[in-house]
Amino acid sequence: MSGYYLIIGISMLFSWIVSSRLKSKFEHYSKVHLRNGLSGKEIAEKMLRDNGINDVQVVSVPGQLTDHYNPETKTVNLSEAVYMQRNAAAAAVAAHECGHAVQHAVGYSMLQLRSKMVPIVNISSNLLQFVLMGGIVVMAMSGSKTILAVGVVLFAITTLFAFITLPVEYDASNRALKWLESTGTVSREEYTGAEDSLKWAARTYVVAALGSLAQLMYFASLLMGSRR
Repeated sequence: MSGYYLIIGISMLFSWIVSSRLKSKFEHYSKVHLRNGLSGKEIAEKMLRDNGINDVQVVSVPGQLTDHYNPETKTVNLSEAVYMQRNAAAAAVAAHECGHAVQHAVGYSMLQLRSKMVPIVNISSNLLQFVLMGGIVVMAMSGSKTILAVGVVLFAITTLFAFITLPVEYDASNRALKWLESTGTVSREEYTGAEDSLKWAARTYVVAALGSLAQLMYFASLLMGSRR
């Protein structure tokens, strides 16, 4: 299992580096105040209106980095800081989450696929660790690889989900940035801050997907090795 712990360690290191950089970027761009004086809530409502979306609510939720779009309730959920603040970082996050609302409204195919996968991914995630560890123990004791094979399949589902999430997130950011620029909602300096913030936010998903792939390859190698 030393190889597995090495993969986990490397993944955690890169995740920490990117997360720390993201936090630093958001702190920096939180000091770049918007010349138009709009809050994150007002930015979100404006983007929704400009895209002809009238059935989505913008609401405040507690916590940090809790911002998300809920397609079931049709709500853009903004963390308290983003909801109230009037800076480039808040504008970036608010517009990004509205980007998901736009995806939902236009029927963006990758978002639809991701949404359809959520139930099976939830089940896979809950069972994954138990099945993998059980599979390794059973294989070591009896040579049977069936349970481990099931674990690898479950891990493959969660990894696929992580990679499907990437185009969804990047597309939402692109929609947000295009709207921010084309409508003149932010100045050039503010746009640069929003773009940089979203770039680092997207990298957290890249690191997560690559980390998941590395772990999947490790367990797959155990399974294939058992066949020799």
